[in-house]
Amino acid sequence: MDATITAERTRPYEGMFLFPQSATADLQGAVDHVKEILGRSGAEILSIAKWDERRLAYDIKGNKRGLYVLAFFRVLSTKLTAIERDCNLSEKLLRSMVTRADHLTEEQLRNAEAMQRTADEARLRGAEEPAPEAEPA
Repeated sequence: MDATITAERTRPYEGMFLFPQSATADLQGAVDHVKEILGRSGAEILSIAKWDERRLAYDIKGNKRGLYVLAFFRVLSTKLTAIERDCNLSEKLLRSMVTRADHLTEEQLRNAEAMQRTADEARLRGAEEPAPEAEPA
């Protein structure tokens, strides 16, 4: 297959993934789950980060609040149906939405600052014990 044909069909996409509020306790697990779904379809993940925790407009599977994870990635357009299928079959996800992101610049797609904040927060939440307090002098 010609490389130029493949490059033309590989497009940037933006994916918003909604997890139940309970996923905030395992933020890294939620991020890893999105990476797994995208990885199965051969997507090149440009950035992935926690977007927000919000109250939902209506209950979804008994959840009043949710954790949103935003991912920017490149993938063959023919693989989108597989990604959507995996999202629909996932028991961890409440909802997902994937849209084309042709309007964004490469810098916006890579969003390194948000990725670092998410990694820092996941590391802090993953700490089993709080850091010991300094003793008064």
